[in-house]
Amino acid sequence: MIRVENVWKSFGRQEVLRGVSFEVQPGEFMALIGGSGCGKSLLLKLLVSLLKPDNGRVWVSGKEVAAVSNGELESLRSRLGFVFQGGALFDSMTVYDNVAFPLREKTSLGEKEIRRKVTEELELVGLRDAEQKFPAQLSGGMLKRVALARALVRDPEIVLFDEPTTGLDPVVSRAVLELFGAVHQRLKLTGILVSHEIPRIFEIVQKVAMLHEGRIVAVEPPERICASTNPVIQQFVNGKTSAQSCLNGGVGLT
Repeated sequence: MIRVENVWKSFGRQEVLRGVSFEVQPGEFMALIGGSGCGKSLLLKLLVSLLKPDNGRVWVSGKEVAAVSNGELESLRSRLGFVFQGGALFDSMTVYDNVAFPLREKTSLGEKEIRRKVTEELELVGLRDAEQKFPAQLSGGMLKRVALARALVRDPEIVLFDEPTTGLDPVVSRAVLELFGAVHQRLKLTGILVSHEIPRIFEIVQKVAMLHEGRIVAVEPPERICASTNPVIQQFVNGKTSAQSCLNGGVGLT
């Protein structure tokens, strides 16, 4: 479903990505981890062709995103949902109108069908009673749920999550991640989750890719990442939690 092959990306003299390669299979949920500023969010932008690689290629649903026409790119993007770090909701719109926005802008659906789909997505994320509220009236966790509903309303095959729990307290963060995991299980979506929430994210993904100094140093199931003898992985993971607690709730998480 997603294939990144030997991708390089620089900004001026700063090399951010230095030959990144990985694959995500249909229905697979992958966590992308690594230090701040290492290029994780940049990779998501390359996947949706907001930026283009200097070298290497990126495929999504069998199409090389940098080589398609504008019309094909628009069609490809319609198959992706994106949950942004800050939610990216419109403050002047209600919850209902925020979720309906992609349908009104990008489809020819009538208001009756839009209402059906918006109501369905709000029920999925537990916000059916909040549809007439504005973002300023919502808690941080509710904002993330609205953002998820909006990402799902066009029935995407792939959902990309860019640090979706930033700014949330640990309890709300866990609840939001559990919701993401439940949605993945229910809808069998393909997903990439960029997050520092280690080890919590290991409970909801099938594999983990670690980005370090511009390269992928490992793509493994969570249990193998936790047991890795690679010193780079050990430092990153064990700096947040002991190896023994890596997959059972993260005693000592900071």
